[in-house]
Amino acid sequence: MHLEPGDLYEKLEFDKVIDLLVKECLGELGAEQLRKLTLETSRLIIIRKLKEVKSYKLTITESDNFPLQPYQDLSKDLRMLEVIDFVLPIDGLQRINQVMRIVKGILKFFTTARKEVYPDLFQIVRDIHLDESLMAAIDKVIDEEGNIRPNASPDLLVIDRKIKSKTQELDKVFRGLIGKYRKNGWLTENVESFRNGRRVLSVPAEHKRKIRGIIHDESASGKTAFIEPEAIIQINNDIFDLENEYKREVYRILKALSTTLRPYGHQFKIYQDLIVYLDVVRSKAELAVRMNANMPQVKEGAFLGYKEAYHPLLYLKNKQIDKPTVPFDLVLKGANRILVLSGPNAGGKSISMKTAGLCQLMLQAGMLIPVNELSEVGIFEKIFADIGDQQSLEDDLSTYSSRLQNMRIFLQNADEKTLLLIDEFGSGTDPKIGGAIAEAILREMNFRKVYGFITTHYSNLKIFAFKTKGIVNGAMTFDKETLSPSYEMKVGRPGSSFAFEIAQKSGLPGKVLKYARHRTGENEKAVDELLIDLQREKKEVEEQLVAMDNQQKKLDKLIRNYEELHKELEFQRKKFKLESKEQSLQQSSRENKKLERLIREIKEEKNLEKAKKLASEVRTNRARLNEDVSGLRESIYEKVTSKKKEPIKVGDFVRLRSGGASGKVESINKNRAIVLMGAMKMTANMRDLIHANEPLDIRSSRSVQTDTLQEAPKFESKIDLRGLRKDEALRILEAFVDKALMNSTTNLHIIHGKGNGVLRNAVKQKLREYDAIQKVWHPEPEYGGDGATYAAF
Repeated sequence: MHLEPGDLYEKLEFDKVIDLLVKECLGELGAEQLRKLTLETSRLIIIRKLKEVKSYKLTITESDNFPLQPYQDLSKDLRMLEVIDFVLPIDGLQRINQVMRIVKGILKFFTTARKEVYPDLFQIVRDIHLDESLMAAIDKVIDEEGNIRPNASPDLLVIDRKIKSKTQELDKVFRGLIGKYRKNGWLTENVESFRNGRRVLSVPAEHKRKIRGIIHDESASGKTAFIEPEAIIQINNDIFDLENEYKREVYRILKALSTTLRPYGHQFKIYQDLIVYLDVVRSKAELAVRMNANMPQVKEGAFLGYKEAYHPLLYLKNKQIDKPTVPFDLVLKGANRILVLSGPNAGGKSISMKTAGLCQLMLQAGMLIPVNELSEVGIFEKIFADIGDQQSLEDDLSTYSSRLQNMRIFLQNADEKTLLLIDEFGSGTDPKIGGAIAEAILREMNFRKVYGFITTHYSNLKIFAFKTKGIVNGAMTFDKETLSPSYEMKVGRPGSSFAFEIAQKSGLPGKVLKYARHRTGENEKAVDELLIDLQREKKEVEEQLVAMDNQQKKLDKLIRNYEELHKELEFQRKKFKLESKEQSLQQSSRENKKLERLIREIKEEKNLEKAKKLASEVRTNRARLNEDVSGLRESIYEKVTSKKKEPIKVGDFVRLRSGGASGKVESINKNRAIVLMGAMKMTANMRDLIHANEPLDIRSSRSVQTDTLQEAPKFESKIDLRGLRKDEALRILEAFVDKALMNSTTNLHIIHGKGNGVLRNAVKQKLREYDAIQKVWHPEPEYGGDGATYAAF
């Protein structure tokens, strides 16, 4: 990751964000990790980190307490544990045990249900295995308060009991001596004390020779002596010996415990690293809750598409004083990659620019950012910024010289993966020269396809942005009535500096402003107004083009619908005519017997002429009906007319030259072919056959009967869009409505669910695009209410 200048974090106030993260940490190791926070350029790594923070944030917002607790650094303990025969002190063992207890709680947190609720958080710990026998080994020796348990070993338990017994004996003897000497008046008011680890009597100096024993100490004034009576010397010696024996046994136990834990030093390091990693994730999540931050959609490559973006630090500051923070939208897409933002001083230009840069740093550091979740943000490999006064006394650079030094570095390194942030571009020198140099630099940056957020007051840069593809103007709005900025950003038109209005509000004398306006001239004043008008007209034309394009798409869609409907109607008409003709043909077949019987009767009457005439009429009618039926079948079932000229061979589809249904050639014998038509075989001369396309699947029969198309599947007027993304749902809905129109459906039932209303509104908007739909409404609550939409044609 290439960042320029070296103090970019300070310029964009990312260092303040890191300080806020550090304050959220539970341990110093996590704080160290955050102070060295690095930026990622891998989309997969960034998305993984964002999902982890989002998952932890969910535990906070749902009050599902994640069992991460304050912890201490094990680094020194683990280094010492590696040394053979080194004995870890009790506090070191406690620190190791505390880390294992935290890990145990974390693993216990992930029940089967929680694994599904927090899958990204579970991925962090899924490969962690905890050996609870190590915890049991430490717990056997050390209690919760950090004391050695008396029963840590059988020998230690015996020693502990002896010490208690001797202590009780000492106490009994000592109390007896106190009672005796107190009666004699040989003791001070304090009676007893401890010196050199021994229990002693507090005796006035004038009586110290009256009590046999060892004088361990005297008071500073010399008036009091501290004497160990002779009667308890041996008991104290026994206790002293037992205590030393106790210490030796404790040392042996701790050494054995250290030896047991030594092979697992690497495992303890894994546990500590896990806790530190989760501490970093937790800190990011806690800050995300405070900032109302979300996870945007992360795109591959460079891209800026913020929606409702806030400056993180400004949001926190305003939140404390209950003041609203004005968000902004910024979508640089297509050919537009650089925003030239203008507007009044103190109108929010620099804050908006810093918001874009700071949010980008936070995102690539694996942090959620204060934007709408529908925002789309890309990844940059270089972030360059020129913000604030760059004057350097050490390098003998003026403000403008230092800015030119930055521009030189930017031009040497900028490419299509660069995010460029420049505040007050071109300022610091003569406006005409500075503006020209700034325009040249902007031209070169645009040529290199960098993404940029630039603020300026220079009119030549606004005009250049207006004329140049890849650069777009933007403005911070200003309320002329109250003469105050509104802090709202509008992309698509340049802004005015409103210098005279702000000067008037600040209280400058009218005489001074009048002279200034005169010196400025009408031409200078008109440049901004003309540019704003041109930009507005350009935007209106672009909007009209978009509207016309949408209308053309709707018209093309209607034409396609009309053609489909026309084809469907023509098909239905031919099908109806075919059924009618076939019914006539069947009726003719049923009347055949009657005609044959009539002909026999006529023959019997010897009226041959009348019989021949009647038979000829019957044959003519049947031939005409057969021809009509065959023609209709041909127009319905064949896809296109045959254009093949090659010889007929086995497997080809053919029909008679005189017309009729088509069939498949089963075999060829010299000049005759057997053609399979459904279940019927027909023998025909080769010269009477011509190529035909494969017929659709129809029912055939040897006898004359109704041949119909396969019945089309019944159209279902109900559709369920729940669980689909908006664009996918609208695409399916569009196809659904088109089929409804083709099937002459009168009512539609669309289920979309209630949710946040986005899909419901999108469905209603899509239905309004169809002129054929007369009414759109929601049913009664018992039939779905707002979760369903009905439509009537």
